[in-house]
Amino acid sequence: MKKTLLSIATVAVIATGCQNKAQLTSGIDPDNFDTTANLKDDFYQFACGGWMAKNPLDAEHSRYGAFDVLHENAQKNINDIIDSVSKAKNDKGSLADKIATLYNLGMDSTKLQADGVTPLTPFLEEINNVKTREDVWAEMLKMHKRGNVVIFGVFGEADKDDASQCIAWAYQGGLGLGDRDRYVTDEGRNKEFRAGYVALMEKLFAMSGYDKLSGKNANKLAQTVMAFETRLAKAQNTQLENRDPQATFNRFTVEEAATQFANINWKGYFTAMNIMDGMKSFNIAQPKYIAEVNKVMKDTDVETFKAYFAWHEILGAASYLSDDFVNAKFAFFGTQMNGIEQNRPRWKRVTSTVDGALGEALGKLYVDKYFPAEAKTRMETLVQNLIEALGQRIDMATWMTDATKANAHKKLSTIYVKIGYPNKWRDYSELNIQNDSYYANVVRSNEFDMAYMFSKINKPVDKDEWLMTPQTVNAYYNPTTNEICFPAAILQPPFFNMNADEAANYGAIGVVIGHELTHGFDDQGRQYDENGNLNDWWSEEDAKNFDNNKQALISAFSAVKVLEDAGNGEPLYGNGQLTLGENIADNGGLHVSYLAMQNAMAKKQVNKEKMDNFTPEQRFFLAYATVWASNINNEGILNLTQNDVHSLGRNRVNVALPQVTEFIEAFGIKEGDGMWLAPEKRVQLW
Repeated sequence: MKKTLLSIATVAVIATGCQNKAQLTSGIDPDNFDTTANLKDDFYQFACGGWMAKNPLDAEHSRYGAFDVLHENAQKNINDIIDSVSKAKNDKGSLADKIATLYNLGMDSTKLQADGVTPLTPFLEEINNVKTREDVWAEMLKMHKRGNVVIFGVFGEADKDDASQCIAWAYQGGLGLGDRDRYVTDEGRNKEFRAGYVALMEKLFAMSGYDKLSGKNANKLAQTVMAFETRLAKAQNTQLENRDPQATFNRFTVEEAATQFANINWKGYFTAMNIMDGMKSFNIAQPKYIAEVNKVMKDTDVETFKAYFAWHEILGAASYLSDDFVNAKFAFFGTQMNGIEQNRPRWKRVTSTVDGALGEALGKLYVDKYFPAEAKTRMETLVQNLIEALGQRIDMATWMTDATKANAHKKLSTIYVKIGYPNKWRDYSELNIQNDSYYANVVRSNEFDMAYMFSKINKPVDKDEWLMTPQTVNAYYNPTTNEICFPAAILQPPFFNMNADEAANYGAIGVVIGHELTHGFDDQGRQYDENGNLNDWWSEEDAKNFDNNKQALISAFSAVKVLEDAGNGEPLYGNGQLTLGENIADNGGLHVSYLAMQNAMAKKQVNKEKMDNFTPEQRFFLAYATVWASNINNEGILNLTQNDVHSLGRNRVNVALPQVTEFIEAFGIKEGDGMWLAPEKRVQLW
């Protein structure tokens, strides 16, 4: 790890010496501004209002922002690659042939309409032949191997006591509506969504022919599934409960689990997935839920299991069958739940499928064509500068004791940095793509991915593995490997501009880097040590101070009214508790990247003069705001506020920036201005 950081530092010296700042732009586009807005009252509207006017919400999106623009661009680039591969003459069984075959089957609308439900029928017949509880168990195993995670799921993740090892984790799951709150609360439009979900089930049970196959009325099947999923939902953890890494790590041996949850054949499950050999223990993330599953496996009748299994087969297949299935699913999940008027065109949907199945194969082609080597070099410089600045911020933290600061530095010094693309690429030679049907290949791809995931359990964690493909417009921090990752696709404007002065880059991608670094020290990440183990390395005094400081962020984001009417006649407010980790990371990212910019200015790596009439400090915050420019409909606001751990883009600007004294000073904001926050109320954790 030290070697990696040293090499980055060496590159930094070389890279910063050759920049010609006379040729660099400000990185700020005045067309993004709404100059009718008072930036001291509504900075988001001032900085982003012009962008919002130029980029109205279209029929394909419930939210359209800077991330979405880059995603659309990346998808078009990937489609161009796929299209060129698909038109070439490829050797049978080659990677190119697999890409082309899968894509061409997905694009063959004539065949899809002619096939209708036929590709799904064998799976429904298999389920309808279930007769006994033993058959139920066997069918569940088959579905899990196909990637259809019904009732509960098992996945490979790091052992929280020894993060160098991958062990099995049993999770709650199996809900078609996703989050448990959709079933058990009437918040927002949940009652309406439940009714729409039942109507969709009834429609697709009939369209698939399962009602006739089973001899059951489609409405009765739908009601049975809804009642069963509601029972599962009532036993599941809330999202907030699942954010507690201590509560979601509960080690069991196979023998202990078999004693406590006797109706679940753990040994049979692990044997079927080829992970029993070498298994010393595994984790049950939500024991309360698994206890309910234990009851379910004993007291639920076979016909209920069959209806539930059949529904999840239909739901999983609907996006890959004829248009009537695709349209029915989209009408509920796209339009009713998210307010999206129009489904994405076929080429986008099929491109996403191929990308999901052969992501790193496409990623290698993407990097070769679209990611210049100099972008990686410059990013390495920025990352190293951000790491140094976070170290300074740790030293500046008045609320933290010296002993805990030493531990924080130890963790920071061992962060593993990944930029652009993996050092090694995934092998797809065992992925079986045939020229039979689009859905059959999706199933085989899911089987391939599940087998790959299971193959990692009970073995050392591969720290060089990437959790995102290079063409993904995102970034992440993984606490168990203590790594930050920035895929190639995010390293372009407005996040990263090779032709811009560094003030804008520090405000945009710099804050993203600082954000991901801060995740290692947020309310969840701080509970992991430098080795990725779940280990409390904080003093009691430091932990208390941290918790006291974070309350101000929880209150600030919870006080924002995001909708006047959430669909039930009641206003909807932000959820500062659910979004706490991301808000801490934004707060830390802003402070850390701003300090890194100040350090860079001292080294003459940033233009200190005004550019486009803005100081470097102002350019920093304008660039940050531009990253979160977006338009969003009410359904999108409702869905994200209820289910997303990230705050809405407007709040990541107008609620986050008043916490930063440097922002207040940069724009001369005074008491009485809308963006003012009293100094004693401003949060500084990192």
